[in-house]
Amino acid sequence: MGGSSHIRIFRNYVHTPYLLMALAEYCIVVACVYFAVYSELWMLPSENRSVMASSLIYALVVVISMISMGVYESRIREGFSGMLLRTAVAIFLIATMGIAVIAYFIPLISLGRGVLTICTVFAFLSTTLFRWIVISITDKDSLKKCVLILGTENQAQKISLRMRREYDRRGFVLLGFLQMKGSSNLLDPAQRVFSIEGSLVDYCLQQNVDEIVVALDERRRSTQSAGSGLPLDDLFECRLKGINVCDVQGFIEREAGKLDIELLRPSWMVFSEGFIHNTFRAQTKRGFDLLASIMLLTVSWPIMLITGLMLWVGSGFSKPVFYRQVRVGKNGVNFNLFKFRSMNIDAEKDGKVQWTAENDPRITRIGNFLRRTRIDELPQILNILKGDMSFVGPRPERPEFVARLCEDIDYYAHRHHLKPGLTGWAQLCYPYGGSVEDSKEKLQYDLYYIKNQNLLLDLIILLQTVQVVLVGQGVR
Repeated sequence: MGGSSHIRIFRNYVHTPYLLMALAEYCIVVACVYFAVYSELWMLPSENRSVMASSLIYALVVVISMISMGVYESRIREGFSGMLLRTAVAIFLIATMGIAVIAYFIPLISLGRGVLTICTVFAFLSTTLFRWIVISITDKDSLKKCVLILGTENQAQKISLRMRREYDRRGFVLLGFLQMKGSSNLLDPAQRVFSIEGSLVDYCLQQNVDEIVVALDERRRSTQSAGSGLPLDDLFECRLKGINVCDVQGFIEREAGKLDIELLRPSWMVFSEGFIHNTFRAQTKRGFDLLASIMLLTVSWPIMLITGLMLWVGSGFSKPVFYRQVRVGKNGVNFNLFKFRSMNIDAEKDGKVQWTAENDPRITRIGNFLRRTRIDELPQILNILKGDMSFVGPRPERPEFVARLCEDIDYYAHRHHLKPGLTGWAQLCYPYGGSVEDSKEKLQYDLYYIKNQNLLLDLIILLQTVQVVLVGQGVR
């Protein structure tokens, strides 16, 4: 049987093989530094005698850089070639810049150009080879968790649609869908659907099933007269035999990183773990926001100054550099959001609000660059300092859109229980949305964040926002 594909760290689901891969690659990069130093291919600067400190810090920078590029995400769509490209950017660009900045402030850990060059090359080659070996092994079905879906109707159809691609199923092998007596089959013919005559627990033990996902539309206890209900006795026997049992919502949350609002029930939200928002968490998050925004402002103020001058000169001295727009904040309270102006002054001259479309003609040439590099968002640091926004949270929407979306989408108003953010989980997981359907999809990721929000998840989101900036994901 396969082992657990995920572990939970502060309520965050972490893919176990990739966590172990990150730890192993940290050790590999440390070894690369020692090799570069003691192979005598190049000597460390004479003032540096702390090889251990240099190697530990450099390896940490490399691993953090790879986290920021999403290397350790199990749902990378580009496959191994995409992971290779992300690794190259992380090691050759981000990590090199990061260790250079650290060495400027702490000269004693400086590796020197020669040693750093050797470390960089060997770190890339060795981690790539190691990762290829690990992925080749862990991608084998025999080492993955075997999952059985109990049900073939609407809820099971959700899993069928959500988990139809290969990268959606990296953490498990789907044995098939078990059809209950008297129930209909709404699944695609390509899916493996079957029924059994004997005991459920015996079948699961014979097939080495690790987990049963209960995806039954009918949740009343099964009886002899109505065999299509929930077989509680059989499921309890499976639990006693060490087979995990979970519901469809928990399964989608773990594997897809979102809450399916079509399956969401108020009772599930009340009794499930998460949705913890108390005074201590709010104060901790506020302290984190202040510290992070001051640090970002310290680094980005030259970029903001140059951007302001470019807009001032390029668009005419009489036109405003900043753009203020009313957005909906925490508890539905409106606030003015600040951005660098990226559209024409008369973008909504008819007074009718509209979504930003792909290749929107209202966006200026300078504005297109600002949007692709996310520089237009930097003035929102002022909103964070004022307390209107947080660094991480659901993106704020305009009141006109919110009024419509609250009517069209269930649970949409719940996203306003937290402060809106400069970046968010939905921005990492879903491209820019300009429709009600896109907003519905993004809401599912926002609800996942609201349920599981903590500082570790905030740090992961901030780090992985780097790839959004570099790749230009979801820009319009």
